[in-house]
Amino acid sequence: MQKKYIVGIIILVLLTFSTLWCYRHFSGLQTPDPSGLPDSLDMVVMPPPSPPETLYGIEKDSFIIESGHIQYAQNLASLLSSYDVEYSIIHNLAIASKEIFDVRRMKTGNKYTVFSTKQDSIKTPEWFVYEIDPIEYLVMSLKGDTLVYRDEKEVISKRKTTTGVIESSLWNTINDNNLNPNLAFDLSDIFAWTVDFFGIEKGDHFTVIYDEEYVDSVSIGIGEVHAAYFNHRKEPYYAFRYEQDSIMSFFDEEGASLRKAFLKAPLKFSRISSRFSNSRLHPVLKIRRPHRGIDYAAPTGTPVYALGDGRITHRKWDTKGGGNYIKIKHNSIYTTVYMHLSGFAKGIKKGILVTQGQLIGYVGRTGLATGPHLDFRVYKNGRPMDPLKMEAPPVEPIHEEKMEKYLQYIQPWKEELDSLTTGYMQAKKEPIDSLKVVL
Repeated sequence: MQKKYIVGIIILVLLTFSTLWCYRHFSGLQTPDPSGLPDSLDMVVMPPPSPPETLYGIEKDSFIIESGHIQYAQNLASLLSSYDVEYSIIHNLAIASKEIFDVRRMKTGNKYTVFSTKQDSIKTPEWFVYEIDPIEYLVMSLKGDTLVYRDEKEVISKRKTTTGVIESSLWNTINDNNLNPNLAFDLSDIFAWTVDFFGIEKGDHFTVIYDEEYVDSVSIGIGEVHAAYFNHRKEPYYAFRYEQDSIMSFFDEEGASLRKAFLKAPLKFSRISSRFSNSRLHPVLKIRRPHRGIDYAAPTGTPVYALGDGRITHRKWDTKGGGNYIKIKHNSIYTTVYMHLSGFAKGIKKGILVTQGQLIGYVGRTGLATGPHLDFRVYKNGRPMDPLKMEAPPVEPIHEEKMEKYLQYIQPWKEELDSLTTGYMQAKKEPIDSLKVVL
């Protein structure tokens, strides 16, 4: 019994010393991180590898790349044959691509690219790419599997603003400022119902906020015009792009549509060579007689457009000197006539309905005419009137219940237009005509 007692005491002493030793050696340790990683460990984060560089979606590093442009009379067969592609492969590709792109429509001057591999001094073409236009391209596999598909390059839109003062014409101002020429066409379309582009005067000025689109850092044209201001003969005109009833159109600062019942003129970028007159010396007959219209001098073949919606009542030859002419009845009040045409647009015939801005014919010099021009006439209630004095009411204004929302939307656009216009005119030391303030 005494021996068991002594053994118990010894075990108790050993446990006590063991506990004290463990406490002294481990009491300074912190609770381990649940992640299992010590705090003091320096982490080295490696960046992800760069994605391989591609061209038309094909990895460039894997190929020898050769580019060129389609030559006159060159077709798919002659082009690919020069790269030693088997004729059977070319034939099968031409058949496989019919539903995607007809290779017979390949245009002279368009770019193409061939991707080839090289092994033991032998070069093997594997991919052919043809640029259909600046955005779309056609890809053909040259491996014999007849894989053909279309794809598109990335289009990047850049917001731009510009302001210009007319010295001679809108076209020349756009060109002199090294702007995209399509901007002139866009402005003429937007303001076609409010600005007389045949009566542009020196000092007229404009400001535009728009997107220009780029592919491969090269401009491919104008995207959306968001807002524009045109001061014509000291009259300010605003245009704001806005969607109403799922239709995108342009409205002014008061919510009125810029689209009128009639265009200002039936053709673009020309000049008036003769005005409406009750007594004009006829250039061919050399006698004085009324001229019940206005003459627009323009090169033969210049497109002529319908001034407004209506039905063609005449499309024939005028035996009294008008040559080829078209007459359109727009409503119970207005009728327009287009004379001396070199020809009629496809599908234009008596009885059909035409829409505003639709191509109806081409400027010519048929009938009694000394040079190519369009003799344009307007009849109101059957009586001739000066086309330049014709006024047309706006259509489709912003709905009353949507007006507040519309005005809130255009306010920042208008403020930017006004700021750009004022800043530019002050820098040019040009007189600033009053800007409308209605917001």
